[in-house]
Amino acid sequence: MSGNAGDGVRPFAIEARGLVKRFDGFTAVDGVDLSVPQGSIYGVLGPNGAGKTTTLRMLLGIIDPDAGYRRILGAERPHDVARAIGYLPEERGLYPAMNCVEAIAFLGALRGLPLREGRRRAHEMLEQHGLTYAADRQIRQLSKGMAQQVQILGTLVHRPRLVIFDEPFSGLDAINQGRLEGMMRGLAEQGTTVIFSTHVIAHAERLCDEVAIIAGGRVPFAGSVDAARDRIPAQVRLETRAQEGLWRRALPNDARHEGNFWHFSLPETGIEPVLRALIEGEAGILSLSIERAGLHDAFVAIAGEAAARALDQEKPEEEAR
Repeated sequence: MSGNAGDGVRPFAIEARGLVKRFDGFTAVDGVDLSVPQGSIYGVLGPNGAGKTTTLRMLLGIIDPDAGYRRILGAERPHDVARAIGYLPEERGLYPAMNCVEAIAFLGALRGLPLREGRRRAHEMLEQHGLTYAADRQIRQLSKGMAQQVQILGTLVHRPRLVIFDEPFSGLDAINQGRLEGMMRGLAEQGTTVIFSTHVIAHAERLCDEVAIIAGGRVPFAGSVDAARDRIPAQVRLETRAQEGLWRRALPNDARHEGNFWHFSLPETGIEPVLRALIEGEAGILSLSIERAGLHDAFVAIAGEAAARALDQEKPEEEAR
């Protein structure tokens, strides 16, 4: 059911239910459900081959699902709202003989932006991002990372209401990854919906309001980052001066002892009953910290060890240099 702005819930920019896609008898996507609120930053997490790109292409109407339905910006046919969408595919591609301004303007023209206006906006965007010096350079003269920055600007030049990035951080160095994160936040602040796929969980943890975890063509979890992290109980790290005492009975069954430290899951009743027992039993509390699970740990718990290992093996290109 679509959200209603009148009841305080943001309407959905994307709704998909039961999406299925098969290729030569292989089921690449098997019953995917997604609901992406307008103006949010939404991450699709999973290793290569999990079904991320196929799902995004079905949402865009590049390929049609074999079953299920999708609604994009209120339209059941993605092509009806294509001019309001920006798309950065995983396979980057610009005409090498074009200069930066023409390449950006050309990508805008594919979404209905007049070339003259596209060129004007291209100059403006290059200046905003410190790339004025490259305006007349041909794409073949650019580094891979710079060419990707140009393509990202071309994805945004027509000022879309919805932007879909497929592995946008791949090929960017740490500085430009940070700039792209800032750009995504800026788009969301302006009301643009941003959805991106990634196998680098750190980006999603920093950026996303909500995420979908995809593994084996299915989505075992879709919701807020906090809800994903809450799948694993918070962990308590306790340091005591005393080693023995009746207070030890108050520690949960999973408590493990390492030197002066105790490690255990935060009880459902909270830390207060444990604290009372520690104080009354004169345990001598030297330190106590409570740490919530990270999104990576949540991914392992939700998608399984195999999917997590596949994710961890996919090192970003910039880390391999």
